[in-house]
Amino acid sequence: MKLLTGLVFCSLVLAVSGGVLSFMKEAALGSWDMWRAIRDLNEANFIGSQRYFYARGKYDAARRGPGGAWAAEMISDARNNILRFFGPGLEDSAEDPEDNRANRGGEDPIIYRPKGLPDKY
Repeated sequence: MKLLTGLVFCSLVLAVSGGVLSFMKEAALGSWDMWRAIRDLNEANFIGSQRYFYARGKYDAARRGPGGAWAAEMISDARNNILRFFGPGLEDSAEDPEDNRANRGGEDPIIYRPKGLPDKY
């Protein structure tokens, strides 16, 4: 419901400025950036790299524009809410507000990159 309300609100605001299609495109590409980061995380299977990959996904999505930043926020908030609901991820979700704020603000995720992670990522 929160996602739908946010989408309707953003659509109405952007419809006034004529940027609805641009916003939707940015949101779709931002979602793809988040998905690609999670796919790379699973492919790399590297201990200690989770924070880097999530930060990279949010950073890449936010660079797309307002739609990408919105998609990154919705996806990361949904992930945090799921972790809080099921319990085992409470420690992980405690770090996320700081990471979310930094990565949505344009901070480079390289600071979270673990040593020894292959150059492919």
